[in-house]
Amino acid sequence: MLSRDDTPSNPLPTPSRSNQGIRHPAQSDGYGNGVAQRHQKRSKLSRVAETRQRNISAQELEADVTTALTEPEGAQTEWPGPLPGAEPLPGQLDRWLASRGAELVAIRRHIHAHPERSNHEFETAALVARELAVAGLTPQMLPKGNGLICDIGEGDRVIAFRADLDALPLADLKDVPYRSTVENVAHACGHDVHTTIMLGLGLALAQLAERGELPGRVRLIFQPAEETFPSGAPQVVASGALKDVAAIFALHCYPQLPAGLVGVRSGPFTAAADTVEVKLTGPGGHTARPHLTADLVNALARVIVDVPALLDRRIDPRAGVSMVWGSVHAGQAFNAIPGEGEARGTVRILNREAWRQAPELVTQLIKDVVAPTGAQVEVGYARGVPPVINDRMASAVVAAAAGAALGSDRVVEAEISMGGEDFAFYLDHVPGAMIRLGTATPGSDEKRDLHQGDFDVDENCIGYGLRVMVHTALAALSTAAF
Repeated sequence: MLSRDDTPSNPLPTPSRSNQGIRHPAQSDGYGNGVAQRHQKRSKLSRVAETRQRNISAQELEADVTTALTEPEGAQTEWPGPLPGAEPLPGQLDRWLASRGAELVAIRRHIHAHPERSNHEFETAALVARELAVAGLTPQMLPKGNGLICDIGEGDRVIAFRADLDALPLADLKDVPYRSTVENVAHACGHDVHTTIMLGLGLALAQLAERGELPGRVRLIFQPAEETFPSGAPQVVASGALKDVAAIFALHCYPQLPAGLVGVRSGPFTAAADTVEVKLTGPGGHTARPHLTADLVNALARVIVDVPALLDRRIDPRAGVSMVWGSVHAGQAFNAIPGEGEARGTVRILNREAWRQAPELVTQLIKDVVAPTGAQVEVGYARGVPPVINDRMASAVVAAAAGAALGSDRVVEAEISMGGEDFAFYLDHVPGAMIRLGTATPGSDEKRDLHQGDFDVDENCIGYGLRVMVHTALAALSTAAF
């Protein structure tokens, strides 16, 4: 938890060599050690950071950064300036961003090649912390050492930004130089991009703070375990990361939009995502004599068909409720009525009040449907994440900032998603908004969806996202709405 004088209670020393200098003693499993060894082998980024500490010239630094990349032939190493219709960044940050583009791409590719599962993000957190420390900032590791927070600037009122660090448990199917080196673990949801953009935001704002041009305090939150349940956001909140925070923002990769566009929406953005498990038991019997037993398969069928239909009639249709079963199991033989059966599914809701009512209502509906069948029923209803409901003023601030960063014609209305996102836990405490960052290559017909083994991004999206976040930080610090 940050103290009142903005000095972390457990600040990190500025490391002098590789990222492993910031390892947390609690992390000692073999998986982490393997990642550590790979980081040591790929230490070029560490040497790049050290050249900045030794004040080597910009020309030498740019050459060193460029050679650190493992990129396909012809890939660019410098980003273009502001798009037509966009406003320049303050403090010559446009020139800074263009010159640092190659390095940020290299960092993204390094993270992509070395993904870490939820709750195992120790080396990714160490890499981010080291880069922030080299820039003169004072990051603070979260209690478990697999996440961190970092304040930039001064002031009693804080504007926060959140990035998630973890990867998914699936194989990376791409044939690229930065393909995952960890078996069956891949950054297939874009968290490597989120992390890189927020790291870049910290480095950019540090430039402004050095010159006294940052009009307040910004907090970066690098969160572990977004992709699992229980997720990491409640732990981050409990650690005090939202102390003094007036508003919080985040972005998420969105392959349905081309790079250079962002999607913004006020109100419901993503759905609450809960899980339901129904277990039925009965005496079993012969299919020739269903009247002598409880027909378990028939009972399961009633639950599967009737409960979602009844739920639709018991909750306001404007609440956006979707109950879908994903797993059903009962019996083995075609002529035997089983004694056990189960069904598992999800309940997704866009309205917070309806979400609060859902556990009791769904449980009672299942019991009512099963009662006439004679089967015994157990219902397990597990909370997942709340719905993300973007604050109206926060949405307006980030929409205006995105228009300034990219041009107003590049800001579109985001679609509502029935997927879950634990950014919602932060919005339980402070106003904020999440936006969608276009990641598809403009003009390409290739479709790469999230949570797929071939997911990848047009890396220009890193520069676009960084510009939007810098403009958002400055706009949010300058408004009295929060």
